Amino acid sequence: MKKNNHLSPPLPWTTPFIILSILTVHSIKITSAACHVDDEKGLLAFKSGITQDPSGMLSSWKSGTDCCNWAGINCRENNRVTTISLYGQVDKPDSYLTGTISSSLVKVQNLDGIYFVNLRNISGPFPDLLFGLPKLLYVYIENSKLSGSLPVNIGKLKQLGALSLEGNRFTGSIPSTISELTQLTQLVLGKNEFSGHFPAGIKQIRNLSYLSLEQNKLMGTIPDIFKSFTDLRILRFSHNEFSGKIPESILSLAPKLAYLELGHNRLSGQIPSYLGKFKALDTLDLSWNSFTGVVPKTFSNLTKIFNLDLSHNSLNDPFPQMNVKGIESLDLSYNNFHLKEIPKWVTSSPIIYSLKLAKCGIKMKLDTWKPAETYFYDYIDLSENEITGSPVDLLNRTDFLVEFKAAGNKLKFDLGKLRIVKTLKELDISRNLVYGKVPAAINGFNKLNVSYNHLCGQLPKNKFPVSSFVGNDCLCGPPLSPCKL
Repeated sequence: MKKNNHLSPPLPWTTPFIILSILTVHSIKITSAACHVDDEKGLLAFKSGITQDPSGMLSSWKSGTDCCNWAGINCRENNRVTTISLYGQVDKPDSYLTGTISSSLVKVQNLDGIYFVNLRNISGPFPDLLFGLPKLLYVYIENSKLSGSLPVNIGKLKQLGALSLEGNRFTGSIPSTISELTQLTQLVLGKNEFSGHFPAGIKQIRNLSYLSLEQNKLMGTIPDIFKSFTDLRILRFSHNEFSGKIPESILSLAPKLAYLELGHNRLSGQIPSYLGKFKALDTLDLSWNSFTGVVPKTFSNLTKIFNLDLSHNSLNDPFPQMNVKGIESLDLSYNNFHLKEIPKWVTSSPIIYSLKLAKCGIKMKLDTWKPAETYFYDYIDLSENEITGSPVDLLNRTDFLVEFKAAGNKLKFDLGKLRIVKTLKELDISRNLVYGKVPAAINGFNKLNVSYNHLCGQLPKNKFPVSSFVGNDCLCGPPLSPCKL
């Protein structure tokens, strides 16, 4: 099964599955002529705070009708509203809500779940009305425009089982009182603008299965607190400013942890050999740090890993032999490796879609590389190696290719024989031995670099700068010099 085109595909226990499970349990409705007067008032007050609803998400919310039948509303005991579930569709531009969260929503006293996901334009501060909902267990307000700091008394929401504020604009430090939310199984604060140090008090939230602080501005060392967590399966700290070494207590997560994402930080030292004990690991991202030394031999024990990103560090040979049955995404680019060839465990993978081995010391003829599967390839980056031959046979067997990079090699082929699929958006084959004409299909690309090759002829009409084409034998036409008649 093909995953999303990033290193962190969803697991069965991530947010969408959890929400679906909760809603399934809570979706038993008891019908009547109309809902409770307080529930109706609270919901209509929420609607009144919405200034734009272009997709009609709230069009069924009408006074005098049974609110238990309104879109996104679920009722359970005594015909009281228990969950509000409003979802914007990411692939539909008009699927959003603009406005604020009315404080009158507190009238809906039986709420145990609020799910405002991908609504995009909900603004305002952290909704204090949450403190007035005694039965509230699940809060997912994701991918919108809430801002300001988290309240210092957030610890009063002690009954919460899940809190996700991912993808908003919260700033300031994460309050230490968050450690009082000891019933949480999910704490997801990623993709905001939180700053300051890691809130070490999180170690008190022992039931966590999912902890995300990724894409913030957190700094300092990651405290050695992970012995507290016996059920943690997802740990996402990427894209911060964390420094120092990976804390040793991470080892205590080995039995269950499936996602360990520490990329794009300032971590240093050697990669701990104990990571080889994480036999449930699906995804490991240590990219864009300052790790040195060799990749531990114990990595051969990571038999279930599907996504591995060690790129942009200072790691040295030898790279260990992996014993995986299939890898989906691999990035070893820009270290000090001299692999000589694409590893056999990559070549034999039946499911790979992303392969990035830029500047990995590969010296091989690409025509001789016969991967077991090419159909699902989305991303290939073989730049800055010593690869010869032609990629035409390989690329002509891909149907979903989005990006192909092979700059700085010795590839020799006729560009006109390359089948350009509709999905292809970026092509960089600069500094090779490519010849022939530039095809008109380049107009579908977002990025193009065919500079410093042996291409010739008139360029098709295009949107690219001079730098995309310079250094060829006899290319002409805009943005280069006019062709001679």
